[in-house]
Amino acid sequence: MPTLLIIIASTRPGRAGLPVARWFEDAARRHGGFDVQVADLAEVNLPLLDEPHHPRLSQYTHEHTRAWSRIVSAADAFAFVMPEYNYAMTAPLKNALDYLSNEWHYKPVGLVSYGGLSGGLRAAQMVKEVVTTLRMMPLPEGVAIPFVAQHITDGTFTPPELATQAARTMLDELVRWAGALGTLRQDR
Repeated sequence: MPTLLIIIASTRPGRAGLPVARWFEDAARRHGGFDVQVADLAEVNLPLLDEPHHPRLSQYTHEHTRAWSRIVSAADAFAFVMPEYNYAMTAPLKNALDYLSNEWHYKPVGLVSYGGLSGGLRAAQMVKEVVTTLRMMPLPEGVAIPFVAQHITDGTFTPPELATQAARTMLDELVRWAGALGTLRQDR
């Protein structure tokens, strides 16, 4: 069974990302197509990129980078649970992507974005530009959650029905793409 790594991209105290990620993790487990793992960037706590060598060389000098490399390497597919800050992705997500290179190659990524009116779609579009450079396949299917705060009560996210349907569709596609790209990962 392929491994899906859900990456929680917000590190802000009181963030909406944690309840949204808990909901999506549950949806992914119920889907049944993946072994589901979660990496919370608040817990991973990577400093601003501090490796002296280019990530493509995989010559890591810090244990935090080696640990992050092991986590990402073990995944066959990703789902980023990500807010939109000032029309963009979060700095911790960009930093986490920049730390590595080869570990991301030939793996699909689905985006669970949230925010205000746009549902995080501007940030999702920005992430797509970055991940293609890392030879990842960003799925056109995603989950966009507008006005996310309206769906969180006492720390629990209750998704609108469209988000639930979108999550199922995205997970189905992640399974397909993880399998299809597996051949490219084996050929490296």
